[in-house]
Amino acid sequence: MNEIIRKRKSIRKYDLTLLDSSALDGIYAEISKVKPLYPSIKYSIEMTSKTKGILGVKAPHFLIFGSEDKDGGHENIGFIGQQLDLYFSANGLGACWLGASKPGEAMESTLPYVIALAFGKPAEPLHRQISEFKRKSLSEISEGNDPRLEGARLAPSGVNLQGWYFVADSGKIHCYLKKPNPLMGLMLGKLGHIDLGIALCHIAEESDNFTFGKEQNAPMKKGCVYVGTVG
Repeated sequence: MNEIIRKRKSIRKYDLTLLDSSALDGIYAEISKVKPLYPSIKYSIEMTSKTKGILGVKAPHFLIFGSEDKDGGHENIGFIGQQLDLYFSANGLGACWLGASKPGEAMESTLPYVIALAFGKPAEPLHRQISEFKRKSLSEISEGNDPRLEGARLAPSGVNLQGWYFVADSGKIHCYLKKPNPLMGLMLGKLGHIDLGIALCHIAEESDNFTFGKEQNAPMKKGCVYVGTVG
């Protein structure tokens, strides 16, 4: 059980003082250790102090994620980035996913930009009580019983939509994305896939052994798109 999952929160107010070199070195070391959901998909993580966007958050630092434009690339970024989000929360730093922001300066990577993650010393309480989470009930986002689903339920998502669905069956978790209405789909774009990757990171953190891939005989769910199965 990862206790950080049960108290992390998205931080939107920061002390704008830059982190010292020791803290940044620790972050770079953590970046080098992240485990991708899809090891074959190329991705990039760069650090900057500038982003732009109508819904930007003022923070001293940002991680900029890029990825090959491949099936599963956005889930991969959510899975990787959430490992860093949990690292920040466990080490006295706040973080917040920025779905509507873009890099504010040229980046080295030539991979397509995906999303940014703000981070730094928080200027508001870093953690919260479990009762303060505003989340759907397990019955609204899943069926079957698996203790790891609670970790997925507590995962952050774009506009707190929680557009995922899980079917627990005999030690496996089949994972889906709910089909949004056309307007919401246009607004969210790639975010639903990133969100599912974030939730999968929480499931992985709750797992003794974690594998993920597509199964030919996974059950179909009306109004949902099958993405893969946790072994």
